[in-house]
Amino acid sequence: MDVSTVRGKEVFLPDGRRLGTVHDAVIDVDGFACSHLFVVGTPHHLVEQGIDVAVPWRWVRGVGDAVILRWFPETPIPLPGRG
Repeated sequence: MDVSTVRGKEVFLPDGRRLGTVHDAVIDVDGFACSHLFVVGTPHHLVEQGIDVAVPWRWVRGVGDAVILRWFPETPIPLPGRG
């Protein structure tokens, strides 16, 4: 799969809640593979202050019209140093 095709896709948690939109893919240059998806537009009830998050590729269940995650931490996710 060409990782550029995920840019702009909506991202959903396993329970169907919308996490945000893929802004870009993070590529591991050593393995030349996608390591994370950078997700923007996260809602405040899922991520404190709605900050953007990097979702590990291993959490992705599938990619079609949207990205569906197989796992996501308990929400809301606190800001670093506050959880």
